[in-house]
Amino acid sequence: MSLADKVLAVNNDLPIRTDSPVHSGKVRSVYWLTEADSRRLIEEKGYDVAADAPLAIMVISDRISAFDCIWHGEGDMHGVPGKGAALNAISNHWFKLFHDNGLADSHILDIPHPFVWIVQKAKPVMIEAICRQYITGSMWRSYSKGEREFCGIQLPDGLQKDQKLPEILITPSTKGILKGIPDVPEADDVNITRQNLEDNFAAFNFRSQDDIKQYEKLLKEGFGVISDALATLGQIFVDTKFEFGYVTDAAGNEKLIYMDEVGTPDSSRIWDETSYNNGKIVENSKEGFRQWLLNHFPNPDILLNKERMLEREALARDNALPEAVMMDISATYVGIAEKVTGKKLILSDNPKADIIDILRNQYDLID
Repeated sequence: MSLADKVLAVNNDLPIRTDSPVHSGKVRSVYWLTEADSRRLIEEKGYDVAADAPLAIMVISDRISAFDCIWHGEGDMHGVPGKGAALNAISNHWFKLFHDNGLADSHILDIPHPFVWIVQKAKPVMIEAICRQYITGSMWRSYSKGEREFCGIQLPDGLQKDQKLPEILITPSTKGILKGIPDVPEADDVNITRQNLEDNFAAFNFRSQDDIKQYEKLLKEGFGVISDALATLGQIFVDTKFEFGYVTDAAGNEKLIYMDEVGTPDSSRIWDETSYNNGKIVENSKEGFRQWLLNHFPNPDILLNKERMLEREALARDNALPEAVMMDISATYVGIAEKVTGKKLILSDNPKADIIDILRNQYDLID
């Protein structure tokens, strides 16, 4: 069996019973269950949700995205071995730690398979909640060009690349294109200020102004839980993106929860602490792959300039990356997952067949 066979690259073609179109993102596909199956599972499994809550099967893939493009490797390798299982294992670990620390629940109700979550429908807060402990990446690029204000927060002069910030910064941006909000451009991924949120909390799907404080509390506390845990493993939690939403539990209480994924190499930067203290950055996250792409292609502006998206998509489409690069990414993802969870990551030779078997025999969701 080749490496390509072990990769789950296509995850939107499973025969899961649904009467809605499958929603496929860069990495995950979402299958909304029928109303009958949602009700049946809630009753059979005792999920703590409203009896009529819509449920979905969320299936992760091994696809690798960077700079808003999907990349592939030589030998018909359309993903990174172990990446999907690693992402889910890390998120599962942090979500459990959040729950054990009394922070908040997540949208996950059940984990039938390392690639699969059963989730409840949430009303998403329309912001990418970004938390930063070090100045690097896009923030450093802007700072080095003279910018000092980020999301309404003023930074001092004299900061150095990759330096620890004086305090943890919350620098939110828009999730999707939001229209009709004063002072907020109608574009995805636009930086916004806390004042923007306060003045237009309902437009961002917050229930009240007080919930802005609650999201900031959950963001900082969640960041702290992960940062402290990684520190015991010799790792630095540099920055991350969280997402939040509202759900209603079985007792009818509406609550703010964590959703999507948390603290993963896809959504965060993680550095090796010993290397950092010795003046070298060793990435245990996707940032290492991003840097490789920037160094590999002769014109990095194509990857950084949003106005050159067509050229960027052509780069991703027309360039099969060396197998060694794909396996380096695999080693990074699997390595940090095993470090975080303290468990060996068991990879399936045929994940798709395993998923179908479990969803058929244990959940009766396969036609």
